[in-house]
Amino acid sequence: MKQLFDDVSQEMSKLTTKRYSTSFSLGIRFLHPDLHKPIYSIYGFVRFADEIVDTFHDFDKAALLKTFKEDTYKAINEGISLNPILNSFQWVVNTYQIPHELIDTFLNSMEMDLNKSAYDQSKYEEYILGSAEVVGLMCLKVFVEGDQENYEELKPYAMKLGAAFQKINFLRDLKADYQELGRTYFPGIDLQEFNATVKKEIEADIELDFHQGYLGILKLPKKARFGVYMAYKYYFKLFKKIKRTPANTILNERVRIPNYRKVRILLTSYLRHNLNLL
Repeated sequence: MKQLFDDVSQEMSKLTTKRYSTSFSLGIRFLHPDLHKPIYSIYGFVRFADEIVDTFHDFDKAALLKTFKEDTYKAINEGISLNPILNSFQWVVNTYQIPHELIDTFLNSMEMDLNKSAYDQSKYEEYILGSAEVVGLMCLKVFVEGDQENYEELKPYAMKLGAAFQKINFLRDLKADYQELGRTYFPGIDLQEFNATVKKEIEADIELDFHQGYLGILKLPKKARFGVYMAYKYYFKLFKKIKRTPANTILNERVRIPNYRKVRILLTSYLRHNLNLL
């Protein structure tokens, strides 16, 4: 029975999410149960593509990504894949009618990571669009459950929230991206001269994205609102900690939120949500 295979595939996507991201897993947990499987399925797909370009240094990354891309579309077109991550992803794409152009744009950004070491403003925006904004739109297609009018209304907010999350990741991972992967995402910035002034300019840009993203959370369907708000609160706390951290420290260590702080974020967010104080 194919349903058993599909169930196992979705469990693999769930396991992938939990092993790779405790914060993202926490946010999914507080979505409505109807949304868990599709969002796990999206994350599993995104995570595996990212692993190819970020981790598999002893292998031919370009060839692996090419095969992954071909297998992705084969799975979507045929409605099945023996790769459980791709099998669960094709299910969510076909069930929620996720536009193929979003997948194309995402995979294009992954391809950029194979070669790009520094970005100008245009390429930076292109990378943010593919690596973060369209992932937010994939999730939004699930959240609106077929309501295209609601999707179009919420689309710009979802893109801004995805951009804010990604830019925070760039700041948090500045050391690893630069020293281990040789990448500099922020345009026009020489990391040899990264200082408080440069850091504040980046943070001001993130704050604008955050504000727009938060307005969108308030408009989300009830099934999705609290889970997305949880992710927002986690990233907001991480952002505040980064803002308090000196520029030279950002260059030399990864800023983290301890697990006990994550639990505190959960409790306070839950109270605010139940009291309609979002």
